[in-house]
Amino acid sequence: MMIGSLLVTVLLAGSPLKLNGDNISQIVNELTTEEKAALLVGSGAKAFDGVGYTTLYVKGSAGTTHPIERLGIPAIVLADGPAGVRIDDRPCTKFPIGTSLASTWNPSLVEEVGGAIGNEVLEYGVDVLLAPGINIQRNPLCGRNFEYYSEDPLLAGRVAAGYIRGIQSQGVGTSIKHFAANNQELNRLYLDARVPVRALREIYLRNFEIAIKESDPWTVMTSYNYVNGTLAAENHDLATGVLRDDWGYKGVVMTDWAAGLYSDKMVASGNDMIQPGSDEHYNRLVNSMTDGSLPMPVVDTAVARLLRLIVKCPRFKGYEYSNKPNLRHNASVARKAAEEGIVLLKNDAASLPLAPESKIALFGVTSYEFITGGTGAGNVNGSYVIDLKKGLSDAGFGLDKTTDDFYKDCLKYERFNTRRINSKFDKWFVDAERPAEAMPSKAVLEQAAKEADKAVITIGRIFGEGKDRLYQFSYLLSDAEMRLIKGVSTAFHKEGKKLIVVLDVGGIVDMTAWQDMADAIVMSWLPGCEAGHAIASVLSGKETPSGRLPMSIPVSYYDDPTSETMPQLLTDKPVNYSFHRPAPAGVTKRYDIENIDYVNYREGIYCGYRYYTTKKIRTAYPFGFGLSYTDFRYSGMTVEDTGDEYVVNLTVENTGKYSGKEVVQIYVKAPGKDMDKPARELKGFSKTDVIAPGKSQTVEIRIPKNLLASYDEQRSGWATEKGTYSFIAAKNAETPVLARKIRIKDASFTPTGNYLRAEPLFIER
Repeated sequence: MMIGSLLVTVLLAGSPLKLNGDNISQIVNELTTEEKAALLVGSGAKAFDGVGYTTLYVKGSAGTTHPIERLGIPAIVLADGPAGVRIDDRPCTKFPIGTSLASTWNPSLVEEVGGAIGNEVLEYGVDVLLAPGINIQRNPLCGRNFEYYSEDPLLAGRVAAGYIRGIQSQGVGTSIKHFAANNQELNRLYLDARVPVRALREIYLRNFEIAIKESDPWTVMTSYNYVNGTLAAENHDLATGVLRDDWGYKGVVMTDWAAGLYSDKMVASGNDMIQPGSDEHYNRLVNSMTDGSLPMPVVDTAVARLLRLIVKCPRFKGYEYSNKPNLRHNASVARKAAEEGIVLLKNDAASLPLAPESKIALFGVTSYEFITGGTGAGNVNGSYVIDLKKGLSDAGFGLDKTTDDFYKDCLKYERFNTRRINSKFDKWFVDAERPAEAMPSKAVLEQAAKEADKAVITIGRIFGEGKDRLYQFSYLLSDAEMRLIKGVSTAFHKEGKKLIVVLDVGGIVDMTAWQDMADAIVMSWLPGCEAGHAIASVLSGKETPSGRLPMSIPVSYYDDPTSETMPQLLTDKPVNYSFHRPAPAGVTKRYDIENIDYVNYREGIYCGYRYYTTKKIRTAYPFGFGLSYTDFRYSGMTVEDTGDEYVVNLTVENTGKYSGKEVVQIYVKAPGKDMDKPARELKGFSKTDVIAPGKSQTVEIRIPKNLLASYDEQRSGWATEKGTYSFIAAKNAETPVLARKIRIKDASFTPTGNYLRAEPLFIER
């Protein structure tokens, strides 16, 4: 027995130490200072002579960690993005953008989307997908709103949780981002978001809190910007205080690419991975560990967290990548999600659905050059796109030849011209040049109006990372687009025929100037590779529209409370505005230009519908709005106190002629005696199954009691005041249907850490 034990001991002593899930502490102790620095700094830097240097395993992926081969620590691969895997040399499914997913109001469906994306992440050799992006859509002109979900933190958090659960069900990781208050692209690397603590907690952090607690993402990515005077990548209050101490998060925190200034401060604040890595980052970490200014226990904690991530990854487990994900199935999931994300904004005189085999006059260059996603990290190398022309044709509709011939001719030149222009610029961050809108002649319009049954116009917008939208040239419709809508509307209405406008956009546009000229308006968002099929399914009535707006559409952009704090810089060239006002290392942060060097979130908690409903400002289309081809009636609403939750039950009956799904939204009006409160806030929602005409479904919505609390800045914690609360079942934020009241007898308070206090504002206008 002793001989056998001795033999085993000798064999183990002679065996090289290799990483596994049970020996992480031992591995941390074995690592040299240089190896620890190498692990924490991504392998984008070539600073690791003597340690090794990893090349990219997947072409076009965003980055990798650094392998330590002697200890059996492999590199792991990180790739964008939120609408599907963004890699260069393999076909990937282009899924609907984040705003479209949120418009489904269906976290279970979004979880299915996540599973399909996760299948491609896994089979193409990626370990962690750098998604989802869930920043609040504070202002309509943010260039990356298309990636994000909503102006409301509950909707954003619940949808993100579904997305994360779906991806991670495939054995790969996610990185929820950008933590936090990354609400504009202009000067995003140096901008200071100066947000009241209550607004941070209730709006700009609450979405992250909900998603993280409901899905446990493998990683969290900090943002580029400053938050209340400190870079997010170096912000201990964010990465450690709020995220880990208050919320109990155990996973890895990484920087955004080239975020922050000082690697030692990034690690000290709670970042475990600095991407993509640089010589300077590596050397500074080594020097800081050597001289003791960065305590080794802090480093060891970060290294251990990173190793716990690595042992979960497919590459560590030796997974054999097939390079053959189930693209056919994934495309069907993308189509299903696109269909449910379509929002019917207007449908006068039952202009939709289209009669079977109708002849359609299809207008607008975007109908033939469909936009399926945004640019930058949200882009996807898709293998195909179904435009609206093909979608309608495949659905059995005839297409007017006069209109079709006109667009074939005008697009020949435009396609050549845009390819020539786009070839001169790196389009990773900026808007791609689109074909100019074409105006058919009066003769073409009149002939089409006589020969076709209905007209469809598609209006398109593409935007993305590194640049915000411009009010004049992106939010408003162009003169050419206005002429087109007016011309088609006049010609077809003269013949007693209807005009449908499809909005193929990544964010909202002005509606007021033209909506009266259209009989029906369909918000398709940027719906991914199956765009044409999805839209045709809704236009035909094969699918009854069930999407709801995840944001408000104001009557005027300037009704938005944040409109005065969104800068507008004009340029005639593609420019990445991320680096507009650099603050180099060693230079004191500048606060010279409001809305560029810093932004004051003066609206506080009154973002989106919280502002419009409280101030009683009419919107063009309220948060949560969306029409259907059928009608639903609510009845039998009850609210039950079950201890930790309030459980709302009600019956939804389909009283119309089409089968369809309904979205039940529960808003709560708080007493508002102890603290200022919005008129109502979304606290729960549920999407029904398909309900046939004459049938009904009982809906149950569970609302955790902590969602009724507001953040008390003075006491640093969540306070629920006593008094009467109204639970409102609504069609949207402005259309209540049923209400029930409950009374809370005793106030309650849950303390948090005292974090993220803003310095006094430097400049006020």
